[in-house]
Formats: sequence, C-alpha cells, structure tokens
Amino acid sequence: MAKGFYISKPLGILGILLGVGALCTITALSVVYDQEKNKNAANSDLVQTTPGPISSTTLDQSKPWNRYRLPKTLIPESYNVRLRPYLTPNNEGLYIFEGNSTVRFTCKDATNVIIIHSKKLNYTSKSVLREVGGSQAPEIVNTQWILPTEYMVLHLASSLVKNKQYELDSSFVGELADDLAGFYRSEYMDGGVKKVLATTQMQAPDARKSFPCFDEPAMKATFNITLIHPKNLIALSNMPPRGNSIPLPEDPNWNITEFETTPKMSTYLLAYIVSEFTSVEDVSSKGVQIRIWARPSATREGHSIYARNVTGRILDFFAQHYATPYPLEKSDQIALPDFNAGAMENWGLVTYRESALLFDPFSSSISNKERVVTVIAHELAHQWFGNLVTVAWWNDLWLNEGFASYVEYLGADYAEPTWNLKDLIVLNEVYRVMAVDALASSHPLSSPEDEVNTPAQISELFDSISYSKGASVIRMLSDFLTEDLFKQGLTSYLQAFCYSNTNYLNLWEHLQKAVDNQTAIKLPASIRTIMDRWTLQMGFPVITVDTATGTITQKHFLLDGNATRPSEFNYLWIVPITSIRNHVTQDTYWLNGTQEAQSELFRTAADEWVVLNINVTGYFQVNYDNNNWKKIQNQLQTNLTAIPVINRAQVINDAFNLASAQIVPVTLALNNTLFLSRETEYMPWQAAMNSLSYFRLMFDRTEVYGPMQAYLRKQVTPLFEHFKKVTNNWTERPQSLTDQYNEINAISTACSNGLQECETLVSKLFADWMSHPETNTIHPNLRSTVYCNAIALGGEKEWDFAWEQFQNATVVNEADKLRSALACSNKVWILNRYLSYTLNPNLIRRQDATSTISSICSNVIGQPLVWDFIRSNWKKLFQDYGGGSFSFANLIQAVTRRFSTEYELQQLEQFKADNMDIGFGSGTRALEQALEKTKANIKWVNQNKEEVLKWFKNNM
Repeated sequence: MAKGFYISKPLGILGILLGVGALCTITALSVVYDQEKNKNAANSDLVQTTPGPISSTTLDQSKPWNRYRLPKTLIPESYNVRLRPYLTPNNEGLYIFEGNSTVRFTCKDATNVIIIHSKKLNYTSKSVLREVGGSQAPEIVNTQWILPTEYMVLHLASSLVKNKQYELDSSFVGELADDLAGFYRSEYMDGGVKKVLATTQMQAPDARKSFPCFDEPAMKATFNITLIHPKNLIALSNMPPRGNSIPLPEDPNWNITEFETTPKMSTYLLAYIVSEFTSVEDVSSKGVQIRIWARPSATREGHSIYARNVTGRILDFFAQHYATPYPLEKSDQIALPDFNAGAMENWGLVTYRESALLFDPFSSSISNKERVVTVIAHELAHQWFGNLVTVAWWNDLWLNEGFASYVEYLGADYAEPTWNLKDLIVLNEVYRVMAVDALASSHPLSSPEDEVNTPAQISELFDSISYSKGASVIRMLSDFLTEDLFKQGLTSYLQAFCYSNTNYLNLWEHLQKAVDNQTAIKLPASIRTIMDRWTLQMGFPVITVDTATGTITQKHFLLDGNATRPSEFNYLWIVPITSIRNHVTQDTYWLNGTQEAQSELFRTAADEWVVLNINVTGYFQVNYDNNNWKKIQNQLQTNLTAIPVINRAQVINDAFNLASAQIVPVTLALNNTLFLSRETEYMPWQAAMNSLSYFRLMFDRTEVYGPMQAYLRKQVTPLFEHFKKVTNNWTERPQSLTDQYNEINAISTACSNGLQECETLVSKLFADWMSHPETNTIHPNLRSTVYCNAIALGGEKEWDFAWEQFQNATVVNEADKLRSALACSNKVWILNRYLSYTLNPNLIRRQDATSTISSICSNVIGQPLVWDFIRSNWKKLFQDYGGGSFSFANLIQAVTRRFSTEYELQQLEQFKADNMDIGFGSGTRALEQALEKTKANIKWVNQNKEEVLKWFKNNM
C-alpha cells in the first residue's frame, strides 16, 4: 500500500517557506460505522452478541475467541463468494450488499469450535457445516459474535476430525457504507448527477467486513468471486471473468459475472468493484493485459494515458529485476474518487486515489507526473514482493512496505530514465524519516509478533518507520552487497517462497547464500548479524570523524533525551562507511559494531578534506572535527562541484540535525548555507529549505523572523535571477526534472521572503486568470506556488475566486492545488470559515478533511485556530477520522509542530489527560512524539534564539 499521505514538490516547498509545510494529502479517513444501523433484521434469535464493545483486558484470555490471533486449528483452502451490491438506498436510507459464501478448510487439530472473522455482517440464515466427502459434520449448536475480536464463533456438538476437510456456508447482508473500508461505496458527481460505485479496501483487517473469512495474511487460500450487478455496469475483480456476464434469471436488469479462481493468496489482497468506469488498454512485451480504469469523463479526456504508457515498462522491469515472470495474466489499475490510502496493491486489480493514477497534461504538474509513476512502481513491485510472497504477520510489515518504497525508485527510474529519480530517495525517504527516528519515542523496524495483535496496533505500523526507514536500510543493504548480488538473493527468496508466507529472516538467509556463493564481496559479519542491528533497535548512529588522527566513533543519534527502549546491541551498529578525500573515492570501511576505531582513510593533510557517506547510501549522519568542517565550507565557497550534489545536500542536512541535538553550534549549520548564493541545484536547496523550516516554525512568531527573511531574500535572489534567465522570463520550463523543481523553489522562497519582483509576478499571473477564468495560463508546475502566494498577498476577492474554481474543478490534481492554496490566506476570519467547511462533506470530501485541517494549521495564522478547533471537536474528529492509518498521526504532528513554549506544553499535556477516555487511535504514537518534540523545542529555542538572531542580523 502506498503511503496515505503525499507532499507534492511545489506544495512541500510552499509549506516550508510559507508555514504550510504539512500540505500532505493525508488519507486513510475511515469513518466509524454507526452501530445503530447494523440491525440484525432477520433471525435475530440466532445472534448472541457480546454486550457492548468490551476492552480486551476484560475478556477471559483462556477462551480462544477472546484472543486477537486466530488459532491454528483450522486452515482455509478455498472460498466461493457471491456478492450483490445495491447502488441505491433501501427504504431505511441505507446502501447494502447481499452475500453468501462457502469456505473450505482443513482441520489441523481436533476442535469443537469454529472461529472465523466477521465484522458488521448480519446473517440471514443459520450457517451450514458439512464434511467434504459425505460424512455427517457436527451440528452447530450455538453462534456468537464477539465484537472486540471481530469473530463469529460457532460452537459444535462434537469435535471436528483432524485432517478432515469441511465446508461452511453463510448468507449475510452488510452495509455498503461510505467508510472507505471493506466493501464500501464511493460517490462522485458527473454532469450534476450523483454516481455511486461499489469498491473495496481490505488491508489490513477488513476483508471480514465483506464476508466471513480467516482474515490473517498467513491464512492463504484460493478465491472464486462472483458479482451480481446492474447490467449497465462493469464488474472487476482480481482475476479475469470466466466468460461473458449472463443475466440474473429472476431479474434481467442484473447480470452475473463469475471470475477465474485466484492463485493462493491472502484475504487483504482481494478486490472487487462495480462501476460504470471505462478503460484504456495495452499489452506488455510479455503479453500481460494492461487496463487503466477511471471515470468515463477522465478516460475520454486522456487522463489515463500516462499510466498506461508507463505500466508496461514497469512490469517488464520488475519481471527482469526479480527474474520471475509477472504471476497473473492481467494488470488492472483503477482510479477511485474516494479511497483510504494512496494506493493498494490488490493482486491484479490495484486501486488508487485519482491523484496517484491520473495525469492531465494540461493541468497536472511535473510533480503530479512523478507521483503517478512512483506510486505505480510501488504497487507493481508488491505484485511479487508482498503478493506472491507475503509476510506471515503484520509485525514484519516494514519488509513488505520498506522494500516496495525502495524499489519504486528503481522501477520509476526505468520508466523515466532522464529524471534521475533514484537520487530523490535521500530527500523523500532517508531524511524525512530520520527526523522521526531521532526521537526517543521511535521504535524498531521489526516488532515482536506478540506485540502486534489488535487492529489498532496493526494500524500504527503503517508509519514512516515501516515505509521510509525500511526503504533506507534495504537501499543500504543493496548498496554494500551490490545490486547484482542483492538481486540474486532476492530471486532465490521469491522462488523458494512463492504463494506462501515468510519473515525477514528468510530473506537474510537467501541473501547470505548469494554472498557465500561468490568471493568478490566480503562482509565483516553475516547478513543477519549486520542487519539485526538496523532492524531490531530503533534509531541510527552519528559517525564522528577526527581527521587529525583518523579516529571514528559512533553514538546513537537522539535529538533530545535518552532511549528508554533497551537494546541488546547497546545502540551500536555495524556500519558501511564510504568516503571521498579531495575528489578521490576511497574503499568502503566497516565500523564493525565497536564504539571507536581508527583508519588512515580518514586522516587528512593540511590541504585535504574528507566527506563520508557518498550519496548518502548509509543510514547514518556524519559529524567532523571543526577543522574539516571549515575545509568543506571553504571548498563549497570556492568550487562547490568538487563535492557531489547529494553530499552538498548532506552537508546542510546533517549539520542542522547535529545542531538540533546540540552536538555542533547552530552557527556552524547556518554557515553551511552561505554557499547557496552560488548553488543552482535542487537537492542542496531543498535540504536547506527543509532544515530551515524548523527555524521558521520556531521563530515566525518572534523578532528573529524579520532578519531571517532578509537573509533568505539575499541568498535566493541569484537563484531567482538564474531561473528568470533560464526560463526566458518565466515563459518556458527548464529541461530536467530537478531544475523544474528548483524553479519552484526559487519563486516560493523569493515570494515568501518578500522579494518584490516575485510578489509582483505571482499577483499578476493570478489577476490575469481572475480576469479570464475560462483560460488559466499559469503553467501547471507553478500553479501551487502562484495560487498560495497570490492568496496570501490578496484578500477576500482572491480567496473567493479560488474557492469557486475549486468547486468547479473536474481534475483532482487541480482541485488539490486549490484546496491547499486556500489555506494560505492571511485573514483570520477567512481561515476560520474554511476550517468550518472541513466538517461538511458536501464542501470538503471526507478523504480530504484532515489534510485540509493540516494545511490550515500549518499557516502561522491558522495554527491557533486549528488547535482550538481540535480541542473543542476531538470526540467528533476521532469518531469520524480516527481509524485511519495516517490521518490522525499527521494531524497531531501538524497542529503541534510550532509548539515551543511551556504554556503550549501544558496545553498539550492537558489535551492528553482530557481525552484519555476517548482515545487517540492511530495517533497515539504521534501524540507521544509531539510531547517529546515540544519539550525538545522549548529547550532548543531557549538555548539558541539569541545566537540565531545575532547570526541572521550579521548575514542579512
């Protein structure tokens, strides 16, 4: 599953520079189902529901149905599932689906209970049990529904027989709710007419909401899906139809579509959709059918073409990369108006948010295009790694998502070879997650299996540690093994475990076999010994170099405080260290799990400098002795190209993090930005903007902010003039992807820091559009920054115009740009009005509500409004949006990111105390991190404010 939040390049830049840096397209907005709607209409006497939702701590754990993990007594073999969704409401105003299912399972150990997952399903007749082969099965004497563990429990008159197979038939009705989970409905407007479709999102624990099933990833089975649907609509599922749809005998207005049997697979990868969508098609070089499905108007307007064009290339790349053919005969991908995550890797039928799959060349920016190709690559990578071979339990989610988050850059790079996408992993994944992993409240990549049981605990794992740290350490592993050796082990792993389940140790074993079968690459220890230190303990080291002696040391890097979680490795790592000394690349050096070592590789002469961690392939940060820092600064001021561009970004990023942790003076980090007046490359500038965003958050309400703006205005002016010339006075776009991104940096930084020429430029572009609203001549790349700055500089007239354009937008990427820019207003009353809109789904879609709130609170003027709003409305917000994997965590992070006073800390602690009874769901860990971060902010501001003010005044 792709990350549920997404920061576009232009909006991310704007956020850093204008205080709206959390313009995440935060998703995963699961709406809590109203229990009152879940009526056991027929055969209510069959249902013995455990009263109320009961805390698991009150349940008798000796009873297997009170434990969140399924017993291993029954193993599913196959399912036959028949579903009929109704896309118009019934007499009670509810959308429902009818279903019946048959599961065949093998009894591994004799038992007199059948425990199977079921959630919010109303059973319309007694379940029927039979033994395969004709013998009489035990009678079902009692049925229970256990709400906390989400089980249907069938008590039997006698025990099932070991090694015998049985089948269980069930008939049921469920609500086709708009909660973005299980089998749900999505709505959209087309020509003023509301359209409804039925779709699915099963990951992690919601297949049980669609039909009774053994809903754990290791409980793989085959599935025969049949959909009954209106004859004018299309039915899709993981597999192709067995043949043409046939009319339903009792009602010819409905068709029956039966699909081919799936391979052996996990329940969370199931998908089925009924809609009026249309597709564009292609066939890959290996004969795989490719279809991109979307709303008919989006298909007609060509928004699916780009996705179709890159899918075949990406499938071919991964088939070659894994040395394993694509496992299915078709690859459907579909863009949904309402969707829980960024995308979901359902086998053979991948579901996406519209913004992650559709691209309109007339209104979508280059970052929208990059988003599409990388998300497609992420999901298609899962078709092998995750679908063909699946982790046995969610505690190893990091392996699944971290791997896909790494190789998405490889697949996208193959599809767009001129973009240098592989470099961007450093900014997008490595540095982004280090900010979280440097907190004492972080957690290891891999958790003990018994620590992950409940749906809420599973949901918490879908975080940046699993995705981005997972990607970072797997990239490091691939780098020190070499990509070819890594692929050999990977291929062996996939072929050994296809259609089954694994844990991370299985991958290490197969990589070790690849290492053992050659002699060129020599490691200081086994793969497991090296990698255990990166996966089983949280955080990462800072490597400190003394170039006078060649001594290197390592220490657990923490922004503040000490790690409270013990580590069997004492927070020491086995670290591969690459380096450059005065332009010359040196051999890799291994710091082999010790705190200190020495090497002549790192001892320099008076006229030499050394830079460690070439292209930031290692997951660590670097500190130098003061003399080497000065040599690096001098090199950047005289001939910056002597240091690779990624390492120029690293020099900025690492120094600011070291300063935040009080390891180096804050002035050293600021001195590392002086060379930017000569820099035109994207990555160093973006690293600086990311780093200085913290200064903005800490100081944009203080007297430091004016001198800071003056300094940034001075530094960015040469960059602004450079791109003015390159783009022929902003009428053309630069050639390369990163230059296009840095053009946006130039305009955003210049405008937000008061460069008059820039303010005039964006105001004129926006005014021209207001004069001719039917013709938007602002280039899609520049729209986010122009919209935001023009709205910030303008008033009610500009905001109302943008709101009208948002309401009329037919392309989701354009709507997202406007929705985010509307949060840039400097008028308190306008932001308050906009905030009220977020609770009205007719104005702001449910899936966009929390990202819009985050956008408003990232504006320095909007932040206190949102904080008051959240405290006043926590119960409603939590009920409506708290179940998602990403939304609440990011909302809590966004609203607290400026907190830097004792008063704000007291408010946050009071907020926690006041809402303990309601809970914080998937935001629980984020709240603890916010408390920790606020304390660190208070300490940092008290220690550095005067020094920072003095530095900016001296350099403005």
